[in-house]
Amino acid sequence: MCRVPGPTLADIARAAEVSTATVSHALNGTGRVGDATRRRVRETATRLGYGAPRPLRSRTLGLAVTTFATAWNYTEIAYFSRAVTAAMSAAHAHGYALTTLPADRAADDSWHGLAVDGMLIMDSPRGDPMVRALRARGIPLVFDGVPGDPRPGDHWVDNDHDATTRDVLDHLAASGAHRIALQSGNGDEHYARAVTAAYERWCGERGAAPLIVPFDVADAQGHAFDALLGRRDHPDRPDAVYAAYDPGGRQLLAAAARHGLRVPDDLRVVCASEDRGYAATEPPVTTVTLDPERTARVAVALLVGLIEGAGAAGPGPVVVPARLLVRASSG
Repeated sequence: MCRVPGPTLADIARAAEVSTATVSHALNGTGRVGDATRRRVRETATRLGYGAPRPLRSRTLGLAVTTFATAWNYTEIAYFSRAVTAAMSAAHAHGYALTTLPADRAADDSWHGLAVDGMLIMDSPRGDPMVRALRARGIPLVFDGVPGDPRPGDHWVDNDHDATTRDVLDHLAASGAHRIALQSGNGDEHYARAVTAAYERWCGERGAAPLIVPFDVADAQGHAFDALLGRRDHPDRPDAVYAAYDPGGRQLLAAAARHGLRVPDDLRVVCASEDRGYAATEPPVTTVTLDPERTARVAVALLVGLIEGAGAAGPGPVVVPARLLVRASSG
C-alpha cells in the first residue's frame, strides 16, 4: 500500500500557528512541548492528512472499536469479547501479536506513533479520526462492518443485515405475529441504519406503519417499551419485537413481566445477541448470531494478506452469514 501524499511540516506549522521545530517535536514525542500544544499540532496534522513515517515491521496487528470516542468496556459485550478472542487466536496462527486499544483511544492522538503493521477497525463511524490518521500513514486497514467513510480499495467483513432482518421478521410473521416492532439504535453506525431501513422496507411492503423503539443500554427494565406494551386493547400494540442489540431480549422479558404479558403467547421476542445465556432464560430467547468468530478470522486473514502482499483478496465486502437460533420465545 502506497503512502498517501500529504502536507509538509511547514504546512502544519502554519495551520497550527507554531514553528516547524514545534511540529517536529510534537509529532515525534520529543522536546519540551506543552500537552495542549502537542495535541493541537497532532489534531491539525490529522485534519490535514499528514502521513508520519510507518514503523519497521513489528509482527503486530492492532484492533480498535471506534464507535464512540468515549471510554467504555467493549469486552463486556458478548459480540466484541468473542471477536477479540478469535482475532487474537487468528493473529497468533499467522505469526503476529495482537494489541487491543481502549475504546476512547480514537479520541486521543496516539495513532501518530502506533507501531503496528495493520489495524482491524470495528464499527468505524463517519469522520473516524483514527482511520483518517492511519490512512495517512499508509497502514493497511480491514474493517469489521462497513467503514463509516468507505474509499475505493477498502476491505471489510460484514453480515447481510437486510437479509437477516427479513429472515427474522418473516419468522415472526410465520409464527403468527401480526404487529411487529423493532428495537434499534438511533446512532450513526451502519448496523443500526441498515437494520432499521430493512425493517421499514419490510413494513412498507405489507402496508404496516413501522413501530421503532430506541435502544438504551442503561434501560435494564425495558421501560422504553411501556408506552407500546401497556396498551393491552390498542390495535397498535405489538405482538412481537425484534431487538437488534444484545441486552434487548432481557429488557423485553422484564417489560413483558411488568405488563402481565406471556412470552410467547402474548409477545414473541427475538434478539440479536451472542450471549449464550439467552438459552437459559425463562423462556429461552430466540437469537440471531452474527458469527463474530468467523468474522474475526476472515478479517485477520485479509489484513495479513494486505500486509504481506501475498494473495490478498480484492477490495469490497466479504459477507459472513448470520444464523437464527430459534427458541421458545418466538413461538
